[in-house]
Amino acid sequence: MDITQSRFVISNSKVEDCPNSQLPEYAFIGRSNVGKSSLINMLTGKKNLAKVSGKPGKTRLINHFLINDTWHLVDLPGYGYAKVSKKEKKVFQKFITDYFKKRKQLVNAFVLIDSRHEPQNIDLEFMQWLGANAIAFSIIFTKTDKLKPQALDKNILHYKSVLMEYWEELMPIFLSSSKDKTGKDDILDYIHNINQSLN
Repeated sequence: MDITQSRFVISNSKVEDCPNSQLPEYAFIGRSNVGKSSLINMLTGKKNLAKVSGKPGKTRLINHFLINDTWHLVDLPGYGYAKVSKKEKKVFQKFITDYFKKRKQLVNAFVLIDSRHEPQNIDLEFMQWLGANAIAFSIIFTKTDKLKPQALDKNILHYKSVLMEYWEELMPIFLSSSKDKTGKDDILDYIHNINQSLN
């Protein structure tokens, strides 16, 4: 699938204010500074569709983008390590969990993981929460260009072995780099195939 059209629709902090449409939605979420905005810009081919910042925790709202007039890409706030107050974090957590629990249009969540790091409890617990709430999700390992192939293979293999301690079978897993566009076709084809199956 090629993305020929992508435009910002709305930002908000209430699920009730999300677009009133029946189009399928794909949510992107991960820890702060995981490379989410860069990935979204790489997938859509637009440098500034999602705002990239050196400061973790830049995304503070639920952001909807309309893609090819057929589906919504949803950019959600990162979790963990963002330099925000505890009060703000509670607000984030509430509207993120509300979004996942209430948004019927959501068909898949992409959980972004930095490929350079050991498995983090905050990511594993979030994925377990998604599973417990019967929310379909996939994993995208980001920043794969930062590692040599052998080190990358070792990290991914280790991560998969940790996941298998919690899951009977692995969810779809993608490797990506916004720098060299690794994973772009695989992720977009995956979305396209799901959209086709919904028709």
